Amino acid sequence: MQTKPDIQIQKDQKNRAFWLKHLYRWHWISSAACLIGMLLFASTGITLNNAAHIESVPVISKKSATVPDALLKQIKAEPATDNAVLPKAISDWVSDAIGVELAGVSGEWSDAEVYLSLPRPGGDAWLVIDRASGEVNYERTDRGWVSYFNDLHKGRNTGTAWSWFLDIFSITALVFCITGLFMLSMHAGNRPATWPLVGLGVVLPLVLVILFIH
Repeated sequence: MQTKPDIQIQKDQKNRAFWLKHLYRWHWISSAACLIGMLLFASTGITLNNAAHIESVPVISKKSATVPDALLKQIKAEPATDNAVLPKAISDWVSDAIGVELAGVSGEWSDAEVYLSLPRPGGDAWLVIDRASGEVNYERTDRGWVSYFNDLHKGRNTGTAWSWFLDIFSITALVFCITGLFMLSMHAGNRPATWPLVGLGVVLPLVLVILFIH
C-alpha cells in the first residue's frame, strides 16, 4: 500500500517528466529554427567588433543614359517636391536603360534635378536625373560581402521582410534561451557547477560594463 509521501513523489516525478518533455520539445524546435541565424549573428558579431582590422576596398560603378524627349516632358511637368515617386513610365525606362529597379522609390524633386537615394546592405547608391537635359547618372558603391552581412546583422537598409525575420528570429532565440534556463534549473541538483556558471555569465558582462565602459 502506497503512503502519502510515495504518492506525492510519484506526482512530482510525473510533473517533472511532463515539463521536461515539453521543455525539450520547444528547446530543440527553437534551436533548429534559429540555428542558421545564430551562426550568422555570432560570426558577424566578430566582424563588427573587429571592423577596423578587416580591410575593405569599396568598388564604385557608374552608369549614365539620357531620357527620351517624350519622357523628359513628363519629368519637366512634375512639380518640385521633397518626396515623390517617379512615374511608372520613367522608372520602367530607367530599369531597361541602366538596369536599376526604381518602382515605388521616392526621390527629391527640385527645379534642377530629381535625386534618388538607393541605400542597400553592403553599400550605397544614388541616381540623379537632370530635369533640363534628361541626363541620368547612377553611382553604386559596393563594400564587399563582410559589409553586406554586417548590415544584415544591423538590419541596415534591408527592407520590411528582413525586419520581420529579425523579429521572429529574436523571439525564437528567446524561446531557446528561456527553455534552456528552465532545463538548467531542473538538472541543477545533479550538476553543482550549473548556477556558478550561470552567475558568471551574468556577472562578467556587468563587471566589464562598470569597470571598462565609460
